Amino acid sequence: GTVTLEFTMPEALTEWRFLGLAHTKDLASGSLEGTTVTQKDLMVQPNPPRFLREGDVLEFTVKVTNMSPEEIRGSIELAFRDPVSEKSRDAELDNRVTKKDFAIPAKQSRSLAWTIRVPDRLQVVAFKAVAATDKFSDGEEGWVPVLSRRLFIQESIPLWISGQGRKAFTFEKLARSAESKTLAHHGLTVQMASQPAWYAVQALPYLMEFPYECSEQVFNRLYANSLARHIALSDPKIRRVFDQWQGTEALDSNLEKNEELKSVLLQETPWVLEARSESQARRRVGLLFDANRLESEIKSAYRKLEEMTEGGSWPWFPGGRPNRYISLYIITGFGRLKNMGVKTVPQDLALDALDGLDNWILEHYQDLMRRKALDENNLGSTEALYLYGRSFFLKEKPIGGQAVKAVDYFLGQAKTHWLKLGSRQSQGHLALGLQRFGFPEEARKIMRSIKERSQVDEEMGRYWSEGEHGWWWYEAPVETQALMIEAFDEVMNDAQAVEECKIWLLKQKQTRDWKTTKATADAVYGLLLRGESLLGSDALVEVRLGGDKVEPEKVEAGTGFYEKRFAAPEVKPSMGEATLVKTDKGIAWGGLHWQYFEDIGAVTPHAQNPLKLKKQVFVRRQTKKGPVIEPVRGPLEVGDTLVVRIELRSDRDMEYIHMRDHRGSGLEPVNVLSRYQYQDGLWYYEATKDAATHFFIDFLPKGTYVFEYPLKVVHRGSYQNGLALIECMYAPEFNSHSESVHLEVK
Repeated sequence: GTVTLEFTMPEALTEWRFLGLAHTKDLASGSLEGTTVTQKDLMVQPNPPRFLREGDVLEFTVKVTNMSPEEIRGSIELAFRDPVSEKSRDAELDNRVTKKDFAIPAKQSRSLAWTIRVPDRLQVVAFKAVAATDKFSDGEEGWVPVLSRRLFIQESIPLWISGQGRKAFTFEKLARSAESKTLAHHGLTVQMASQPAWYAVQALPYLMEFPYECSEQVFNRLYANSLARHIALSDPKIRRVFDQWQGTEALDSNLEKNEELKSVLLQETPWVLEARSESQARRRVGLLFDANRLESEIKSAYRKLEEMTEGGSWPWFPGGRPNRYISLYIITGFGRLKNMGVKTVPQDLALDALDGLDNWILEHYQDLMRRKALDENNLGSTEALYLYGRSFFLKEKPIGGQAVKAVDYFLGQAKTHWLKLGSRQSQGHLALGLQRFGFPEEARKIMRSIKERSQVDEEMGRYWSEGEHGWWWYEAPVETQALMIEAFDEVMNDAQAVEECKIWLLKQKQTRDWKTTKATADAVYGLLLRGESLLGSDALVEVRLGGDKVEPEKVEAGTGFYEKRFAAPEVKPSMGEATLVKTDKGIAWGGLHWQYFEDIGAVTPHAQNPLKLKKQVFVRRQTKKGPVIEPVRGPLEVGDTLVVRIELRSDRDMEYIHMRDHRGSGLEPVNVLSRYQYQDGLWYYEATKDAATHFFIDFLPKGTYVFEYPLKVVHRGSYQNGLALIECMYAPEFNSHSESVHLEVK
């Protein structure tokens, strides 16, 4: 039989595949298949840019296609209008000749172009392209947003002062702002945290549960909660200040604070959950003052550890084989709690497990003896951790029997081969172990070497330039710095080095979130219970701008944080001169944030910041030797591939970094899919939007990084390629931007 179907096809130039199935009542069936192409004899296809920017000169192109079997002649008109009022915008866009004639051979197409000049104060413009012959006609309309040439720029300089005294800063671009005739101030904000050691109190971990009940995590819960409660109750002032924080922004994550000083909303970043988790963790600090609840949970964790032990050792998971490292880790943790004066946790489990550890070190020694390897270097991080962990219990349970020979052997190895141990944390373990085993001179020798390898900076304190980032437990930077504080205090009695190491730990908290509960507990202990007390003073740091004292209007309890905002009419170039006055010990920090409007072509790079950006544009050329990239020196052509190179420098580790790079209106991105990227040893998330490409970096180690990505030139004209901007979402005083690159396309 025959069947006839009639239906309306979508208006699209494409080939369609039709499939049909027919059947009768007695299940006889048949099928049909066919293809058809939908097209018009005359088709108009505008090629509008994703956006326009004030001041751009751009060729707006429209492609006209003739699908008929003969040549066609006609005219096409491109007109612009206001999408709200319907008024013509052709005159404002300098579109003087709206209509053009064309002659197109059969089965071919032609592109026609109109040069437009984008004026100021246009927010959006609608366009309509209509082509007509004596037989056919077609048209298409749409709209294009218009971006302002005047960019909203925020520049900041970090403010800091260490110890008593006075420190002056010059915000150079603010001080010279009167030199620009197009710059308009928007506002100025000064922020100061006078006692940032209280941020460590906000980070006190209260750990209720882990997703896995392995022995390591059960002990971490016991360790972190016991130590945190010990610290929280060490000073009555901590409880009083925390009660004042309740219900205020003080307990919000740094990611959630200062939205008005950030160029992107938190909801537009991948870090919403991290911010929520940190805020919830800060609010849980109050549970550390609930004695009954915490005591019950500490006893529960202790009981679980007791049930997991097997012959004085612990497996990783219940029912598994005893794990020597896990056992050593737990015993060392018990020893640290004892040494810190945490009396709420019994030491029975650790004392019972010492025999197993001594047997392990003896078996290790006997194995080396059998292999005749005693003269070799057999010192590793695990042996160093044993000497450190065992040294906590020399009085309660001295080493006995044949294990004495094994321990003496590894003590000798420590004296001889300590410098060959690659980990600074393990060298610190050896120094503390040797000190407690009765070899103070050898211990001081190690610490003198560690100190000689360190660097001291007035802002950053004492730190080590060698990389400590890695996957191994002995490469954790925060725990290593906390151990350095313990070693300088106990072995060297070096109060100055202790305070300098504490400055580095606090400065890490300024730009980063301490990730693990153990790292946080160790760091807070090192900050608050070693060396001089950082919580005793309530003195505020005095800030003067242009010689005038900034009067705090609202001061946060504990941290002494305050801010002062100045509206546009109040901002003066003289306020670029800032002076800090501090009357007590310790470090304090803040930031001076300047917001202004400036023409995109007049914006200069912001280099007065620990974050620095440099943007370059290259063009990719094909040569006999293959593809090469060359700096853009002259006019470009449509179809050229550009390579945008952004050079990023940071003098410190930072987290939660957002960088965005604007592009010109006549360019199109090649990478249009959002995805994770790995480049220069750095993982980041790249998201392409209409006007810019965004980069989200979870963790940025200090160093220099180069980002490259391609763009296609699709429109002739003269336009700006835009700025690259970067900011630390955790600490908005760390930000920077490049200058814009002007492009000519012939």
